[in-house]
Amino acid sequence: MQNQHYTATISVDQTPAEAFRAINNVRGWWKEEIEGNSEKLLDEFAVHFGDVHYSNQKLIEVIPGEKVVWLVTDSHLSFVNEHSEWTGTKIVFEISKLGSKTEVRFSHVGLVPKLECYGGCSNAWKDYITGSLYHLITSGKGQPARDKKVPKATSHA
Repeated sequence: MQNQHYTATISVDQTPAEAFRAINNVRGWWKEEIEGNSEKLLDEFAVHFGDVHYSNQKLIEVIPGEKVVWLVTDSHLSFVNEHSEWTGTKIVFEISKLGSKTEVRFSHVGLVPKLECYGGCSNAWKDYITGSLYHLITSGKGQPARDKKVPKATSHA
C-alpha cells in the first residue's frame, strides 16, 4: 500500500458528458485564476497559490465523457524540500456510468505516501474533488480557490 497513488471517487446523478464538462472547467472548481486553457488535447494551464504552489498541466489524453489526463510538466511546492515533487506526475479523471449514476474516479498518479507533500496535497485534493468538483457537477456551482484581492480605497473628495 505504500506505493498507492492518491485517489478519490465521487458518484453523481448527472451524465458523463456533464461530469466531463465540469472537470474541464478548472476555473469553476480548482482555481478561478489560471493561466492558459484546460479543455482540449494539448491545452496547457498553470495554477498558482501564492508562492506556496505552482504547477503547469498539459492535457495529454481527452476522451469526451470518459477520461481526462493532465501531465504536470513543471511544479514548485515551496513547503517541501523537493520543490518539484509534482513534476512528471499525472492527474487522471476517469468517468464511467454505473447503473443510474455517473462515477468520477480521480487519481494523482505519482502522489504517493512516501512524498513529503502527500498529507497536505491529498487533503487538498479531497476537498477539491469531493467538495468543489462534486458541487460544480451537481449544482453548477463549485468552490474554487480565489486570489485574495485587496479592495481599493475609495477617495471621498
